[in-house]
Parts: sequence; C-alpha cells; structure tokens
Amino acid sequence: MGDFNLALVIVAIVVCILVFIFNIYLLVNYQHPDDKNQAYFPKFVVVFGLSVAAISILMLPADVANRQACRHSLYNGACNLTLPMKTLWLVIYIVDAILVFFVIPFAMFYYEGDQDKSIGKRIKSSLMWVVATAIVCGLVLGILYGVVGKVDFTVRHLSSAATAFPNSWTDYTSNQPCIGSSFHQCSAYAASASSEKTWTMRATFPEYVVALATIVGSVLFSIFGGVGIACLPLGLIFSFIRRPKAVITRSQYIKEATELSKKAKELKKAADALHQEERSGSKGRKWRKNVKSVEKELLLLEEDVKALEEMYPQGEKAETAWALTIIGYLANLILGVLGLIVSVAWVAHIIIYLLIDPPLSAFLNEIFIKLDDIWGLFGTAAFAFFCFYLLIAVIAGAMMLGLRLVFITIHPMKWGATLMNSFLFNVGLILLCSIRCTFNLSFNSNRDVTTWVLSQ
Repeated sequence: MGDFNLALVIVAIVVCILVFIFNIYLLVNYQHPDDKNQAYFPKFVVVFGLSVAAISILMLPADVANRQACRHSLYNGACNLTLPMKTLWLVIYIVDAILVFFVIPFAMFYYEGDQDKSIGKRIKSSLMWVVATAIVCGLVLGILYGVVGKVDFTVRHLSSAATAFPNSWTDYTSNQPCIGSSFHQCSAYAASASSEKTWTMRATFPEYVVALATIVGSVLFSIFGGVGIACLPLGLIFSFIRRPKAVITRSQYIKEATELSKKAKELKKAADALHQEERSGSKGRKWRKNVKSVEKELLLLEEDVKALEEMYPQGEKAETAWALTIIGYLANLILGVLGLIVSVAWVAHIIIYLLIDPPLSAFLNEIFIKLDDIWGLFGTAAFAFFCFYLLIAVIAGAMMLGLRLVFITIHPMKWGATLMNSFLFNVGLILLCSIRCTFNLSFNSNRDVTTWVLSQ
C-alpha cells in the first residue's frame, strides 16, 4: 500500500502543475493586447480560479483512486487513506466560494476603475464595494444559518432476530443464507414502513455556505448550461455552413469595408455620447439599455470585420491564410459534430437514467466503468471531458443569452482579444457551475454518476 500511496501523491502533484501551466497558456493566448505586461493581479486571479475549477472536477476521480488504498479492507476505517479527501473537498469549495463572492468582484472593480485615479484610490474604491458585499452576505448567511441551517435525514430502524450458534454451516447455503425459513432475505429486510424516522442535524457553517453556493450554481448551471448544450455544437456547425465559399474581388472588398467604416463611425459617436452621459451622472435604465445595444453592435461589427478579412486575405501569404481559414472551418465542423454527440449523450443520460424510474440503463456510468477497466486513466479522462464540456457549454449559453437579454452583460471570450473583466466574469461563472457539477456528483445520493464512483 505504501507504493500506491506514493504514486497517488506524485500523480496528484503532477496533475495540479499541468493544470496550472495549461491555464497560464490559455491566459497568454486569450488575453487582449492592451492587457499585456499589466493587470497582473486580475491575471493571477484568472489562472488561480481556472485551476481551482479544474481541480474540483478532477478531485472526483482522485477520490475514487484514493479509496483503492483500502479496497482489501473490510471497511474504509480499517486503513488510512492516502489523501484526506473530505478536508480537501471542503477546502476547495470554500476557496471556490471566496473567489466567486469576494476576490473576483474586487479584481473586476479594480480593473474597471477609473484609470485617471491612483492605484491607492482604485484599491480603496474596490475594497469599499467588496466590504459592503461581505457585510450583506454575512448578514444573510448568518440569519439563514440560524433559522434553517439544519439537515433532515430519513432513516429506517432495522432489527433482526438471533439464533443459536450452529454446530455446522451446512444449514446456511446460497438458498437459505439468513435467519428464518419463510423467506431468503434477512429478517431486517421485512421492516415496516412505520420504522422510518427523520433525524435532524445542524450542518456546520462551512458546509452550509457550500450548500448555498451550490444552489446559486444550480440556477446558473440550469439556465446557461441548458442553452449552451444546444447552441455550442450547433453554432460550430452553422459557422461551417455559413463559411465564405470563395475569395472576393478587390472592388467588393472596398465596398464592404466602406460600409463597415460607416458603422464604426456611428458606433463611435454613440459610445462618445454614452460616455458623456456617464460623466454627467445620468446613468439610468435607458442609459444601460443603450450601452448594451452599443456593445452588441460592436461585437457584431468585429465579427463582420473578421469575416471580411477572411474573404479577402492580403499580403504575401494570402494563399496560406485562405487555406488556414478553410482548415479552421473544417475543424469547427468536426468539433461541432463531436459536441453534438456529447450533448445528445448528456440529454439521453438525463432522460433514461434520471427522469425514468426505475432507470432503463446506467448509460454514461457504464461507459466510464468500462473505460476504466481498459485502463485506469480512460475512465478519468472521459469523465473530465464530459464535465469540462458542460462548463464550456455554460460559457456559450451565457454569451448567447447576453446577446438577446438586456439584463445579462456580454463578456465574449476571443482568442487574442479577451479583456480581463470578461475573463474574470467567465471564471466566476465557471467556478459557480463547477461547484454544482462536482458537488452533486460527489456527495448526492441520488442517481447520477456516483454509480461510477461507488463501483470502483
């Protein structure tokens, strides 16, 4: 067991390092050129938040592997587990909640603060907002914890008769394994419905905070994830269908560029007018609606400019650029089809395993188990892929709803053009939804992928 423990610790450390390096790679390649060599604190929060979200998902298969150290014991308490997973789960979720409700808002307030102010004034202003938020959250949590901070467990009292110790074991066979001759189940199996009771226990405050964060994450996960699981693969497929079929002529390019230039000038005038209104202090509902409209039009304009550049590649490597454009749209098609398969698999799993009682099949659970039987990391990799896909779908759903609903801010994630405030917003959303994703899979006794965990 000692070698197993050492190997598990080494794997856990290596995975954490690889996750951290991969998130730095994402930050470097997604960040906007205006944020290079500055905004270091928001960047650290982004990398750390993404790492916490990824590790919270990977901890479930780590918990499965951790219990392998005691697979030959009669019960889990008969040996010492390699990693204190219960403590690690609680630490990850508490750090998750602190990042979402305090650290990320502070980083966003600091990043979006008036650049004309000094660093000290921007920090002071951000702290005031965060402290006010902390006071409100503390009061709400304290009141709710005192009033409804309890957990109800439905239990059944089981009892069984006793019999004298036998002289031989011939009376106990596969046909009659338990006490009594009228039925083959143990006597406790025939307990009446009146034996059910409800135990009420007060949850610890950290566990209660995690539970409330899970509720918030569940709402966001259901809304954004439900939209994203459909629009993510379909968006990739339709981008291939609507791809530019051929290179346009120079005259067509000049005509289209002139139209886009006119739109850009109109948007600049509208943005200047809104900026003037902001300085005058008239930031009402109409102002926010106009800001959202300008942001939407600007995003669509950027997409039109990108499409125009793809249809008329320039420079010495124009042919290479056009070939890469075609390859990129083919990759979108492949990813879209793969994503559609995963989305259909998730929907089918929810229907046949969660909504139908009794379940028709374990479906994804059986797939993870069989992959794990082939090689230990196959099941883990498949589980992580399906979970990370849901988080990507959440971001896609937030983007889709942000374009259509006024009260949802648009925070697009673009390769080489993502500002830190958009990064921070999406990281906070990922953290909240990762709580919902892994908390339910890890601790909920309902029918879900826990079957895969328990089968190990």
